[in-house]
Amino acid sequence: MTASKSFSGLVFALIIFLFVSNSANAQLKVGFYSKTCPEAEAIVKKVVDQTMFVAPSLAGPLLRMHFHDCFVRGCDGSVLLNATNSNQQVEKNALPNLSLRGFQIIDRVKSALEVACPGIVSCADIVALVSRDVTFATKGPYWEVETGRRDGRVSIGSEALTNLISPFANISTLITMFRAKGLGLKDLVVLSGAHTLGTSHCFAFTNRLYNFTGKGINNDSDPTLDSEYAEKLKLKCSPTDQTTLVEMDPGSFKTFDSSYYTLVSKRRGLFQSDAALRDNIYTRAYVQIQAWSKGSTFFRDFGVSMVHMGRVGVLTGSSGEIRKVCSMIN
Repeated sequence: MTASKSFSGLVFALIIFLFVSNSANAQLKVGFYSKTCPEAEAIVKKVVDQTMFVAPSLAGPLLRMHFHDCFVRGCDGSVLLNATNSNQQVEKNALPNLSLRGFQIIDRVKSALEVACPGIVSCADIVALVSRDVTFATKGPYWEVETGRRDGRVSIGSEALTNLISPFANISTLITMFRAKGLGLKDLVVLSGAHTLGTSHCFAFTNRLYNFTGKGINNDSDPTLDSEYAEKLKLKCSPTDQTTLVEMDPGSFKTFDSSYYTLVSKRRGLFQSDAALRDNIYTRAYVQIQAWSKGSTFFRDFGVSMVHMGRVGVLTGSSGEIRKVCSMIN
């Protein structure tokens, strides 16, 4: 098959790629605080810009925080709640969330908003707005964030274990988990592009480097991982390394760009869940076209899919509450 025919086939696959979110808008809308707290988004952006100036490495964790919030109980700020005497096992303390950082930035935003307009802006909306602003601050896209979420009062650590996407997930698991949240195949492959920002601990991928088949062979690496890249990763991560951090998008892990798709297309995605995008005709087509076109539609698509995700399981109207402090219920 010629390169032109191959490209045409991928374009055709994307043309019939109609798997988009059907999530209901509920009562979210752009500019929800335009009358009750007109400076809300400007206040969030100011704190984010200050943070990115002194601590740009927080961009990845703060973006990921929105994912981790929405996939457990919906986008209700439950990931922000601290443990209490009556509930020690909250989402924040669950294993998949131990890599999250930047909770103090959410608290800083909340404090500033409480001075400007007390009791108005929810913590769930703060997380959504911060995710957009850190993306834009790292040269990524800007999108209009729908607001109007209210904060949940429940946080259960075990729900994080069952609802958050594992780095070891295969394509079937990824599709199933996204569909369970009302998100489609396109949302899956687009939102995976968030791996362009940030770092990961070695233990999230060392299973791909050592004894992958379980036959006791130390150099037995995942065949879906580029062998040269695997060797470079072995120089950074021993089989038992629990502390070392590795860039998810080597060379530009502090910049939001489309190079993630180039890496995945070359079998250099860090996680098994990244490699899994090559195992479905539609997600593979999207990966290849973004790699070949240098992300021609990725920025626009990312904003659309973030809006889709931001609608998952939201509390609106009189449901939930507006927390005074993001780490505890009122």
